[in-house]
Amino acid sequence: MKLPPGHPQSNDPKLVCKLHKSIYGLKQSPHAWYAKLSTVLTELGFTRSNADHSSFVRIKFDERLMVLIYVDDLIVTGNNHAAITSLKNNFHQQFSTKDLGVLKYFLGIEMTTSHKWLFFNQRKYVLDLLCEVDMLECKPTKTPLDNKLQLTLDEESFDQPQLYQKMVGKLIYLTITRSGLSHSVSIVSQFMHSLTAAHMMIVKWILRYLKCTIGRGILMQNHDHTQILGYTDVDWAGNNLDRKFTTGYCIFVGENLVSWKSKKQLVVAHSSIEAEYCAMTSTAFELI
Repeated sequence: MKLPPGHPQSNDPKLVCKLHKSIYGLKQSPHAWYAKLSTVLTELGFTRSNADHSSFVRIKFDERLMVLIYVDDLIVTGNNHAAITSLKNNFHQQFSTKDLGVLKYFLGIEMTTSHKWLFFNQRKYVLDLLCEVDMLECKPTKTPLDNKLQLTLDEESFDQPQLYQKMVGKLIYLTITRSGLSHSVSIVSQFMHSLTAAHMMIVKWILRYLKCTIGRGILMQNHDHTQILGYTDVDWAGNNLDRKFTTGYCIFVGENLVSWKSKKQLVVAHSSIEAEYCAMTSTAFELI
């Protein structure tokens, strides 16, 4: 690294700083690390996914390996134990790595395995969230949203927008394993900069629902096929503030839920048929 301005020897262009360890604050460091790691994986026969650049796959005859990347944390999985061990040895030769064993906890997501199924949930994340907002002893509710909810902007404004934004941000991360929260969280995320006390009550309602369903998550099972199936629905002119419609879909692969979304659209549909076509279009994109 070049000597910083003002250093007594900064006028000598031949002198540089010797780094004893990597500097994570540099903007170039994530790009350089990803370039190095992707080059090593490519040399080992892996192909980067076009849909997700953090996913690398290697398929050789009956052998299938997948590597998922989050900064410098890697998940390695596949159907050949010897190939996984060989890949780990290659990593040890290229980088300073630590093998943490069988995956149990990753980025706030807990994983339980058996020979028949995989179960993902965010139980600890939910408990930490409830403790943070002092709602661990709150009265639980069985629905993620009040079925009599009427959105309005005429209520008294909420004087702690940072708290609201922080809580909604944590709820958005929860939708990774909690598909049932997608619609309610998408509603509260629409009022991040023009919120009222009523919107804060919706967030507290969602937290009360989490208290009732702390251990819920996603169950993955082997059903001996990989058929892709999608369901979609639309709420035509369901938003009483601007009459825009909300679309939602869920995608199954081999009868396992793998993708879901609930989103308020940017346009106002002139008819329910138009809204249905828009919903089916977005679902078809996801299926493809």
